[in-house]
Amino acid sequence: MRWLLIMLALFAGSPALAQVRTGIDVLQDQSFAPLREIAARHGGRLRVAILANPISVDGNGRRTIDVLREAAIQGVEVVKLFSGEHGINAATDDMDIDDKIDTKTGLPIISLYGRTDAEKRPSAAQLADVDAVVIDLQDAGVRYWTFQTLTKYFLQAAAANKVEIIVLDRPNPLGGIAVQGPVSTPGREDYTNVHSEPMRPGMTMGELATLFNAEDRIGAKLTVIRMTGWKRSHWYDQTGLLWINPSPNLRSLTQATAYAGTALLEGTNINIKGPEGTPFLRFGAPWIKGTQLAAYLNARGIPGVSFLPVTYVAASDKLYPFAGQRIQGVEVIIHDREKLDAPALGIEAVAALWKLYGDTFQIEKVDRLLRNRIVLDQIKAGADPRIIARGWQADLKAFRIRRARYLLY
Repeated sequence: MRWLLIMLALFAGSPALAQVRTGIDVLQDQSFAPLREIAARHGGRLRVAILANPISVDGNGRRTIDVLREAAIQGVEVVKLFSGEHGINAATDDMDIDDKIDTKTGLPIISLYGRTDAEKRPSAAQLADVDAVVIDLQDAGVRYWTFQTLTKYFLQAAAANKVEIIVLDRPNPLGGIAVQGPVSTPGREDYTNVHSEPMRPGMTMGELATLFNAEDRIGAKLTVIRMTGWKRSHWYDQTGLLWINPSPNLRSLTQATAYAGTALLEGTNINIKGPEGTPFLRFGAPWIKGTQLAAYLNARGIPGVSFLPVTYVAASDKLYPFAGQRIQGVEVIIHDREKLDAPALGIEAVAALWKLYGDTFQIEKVDRLLRNRIVLDQIKAGADPRIIARGWQADLKAFRIRRARYLLY
């Protein structure tokens, strides 16, 4: 299958796909030596928990859970599983994810996506029979992706309970070069803003874990199993890796590219996602005139994208705004992802909706993911989004300097 993908890429005139080996592949390449070394620090016995979802597979499509259980590594025993937002199968978009049993292995699955803060954090009781937690999660390349938060929560709990953390690294699907968007305001940390960073930090999960551990003085015993073959210039479709949906509403790299900006509309009275269609590439509402909004955004000349007026029926699922209603809006057409600054696109979309439909658009709810009151107030005051973007460049520069200390590739 991988060979076929390479041939198709060559036939299309695209650059040959890289042969990226993710953390779980590299761990196998090393005959699990890092796990044996960690086990030796624990008297030759290592009780392991795994934080996983459907992306947690090796290059042959085997679940990380099964790889580690079936490897029969002397002294290493997998005792339980943890899951985060959307569950271990990434099949649901709500918070009613109960603890379950993994049908293949019989291992207990502890859900850490509840309605309270405590239910989102691993507890001392849940870690009492664990010596190390293996984290194998895919970042989406944006600050408000909650797997970042869960990784930091595990670092904090591990430090408090003398548990080690092993991160099996994976590519940033949007590449590791571009650092874009307003930096979230320090002191406003929450579940979708676990650290002061830009909307698009340009880091892998292993790099972020290293940054969190150092900058927040967590002090957890952290091991990152680095990838091989990955370059910072690689987008996900250049890695040779299989795309697996990291969440029910993020079903393609193109959607993930837009998500780095248009997700700012999530939680407002705008329909931006749903079980059908093209979440994060299309947004609308009953009070939007699609032709008006598309004309306004196209006139802005946003690099790398254009906008198509659309009408569609919102998903019937009541989790999403305007369920079952016919609405108008726009579809984002990405022409050049290298030129696109997706966070700036998100600010442009918010500013357009505020200018055209300010009496109806719930702009205050944008702050849920934006987490930068200065930027939001500038939008509300009618400032040009390009001028607003100039204002966050100093913070971006400072973050790039901090970030450089933690880059692994």
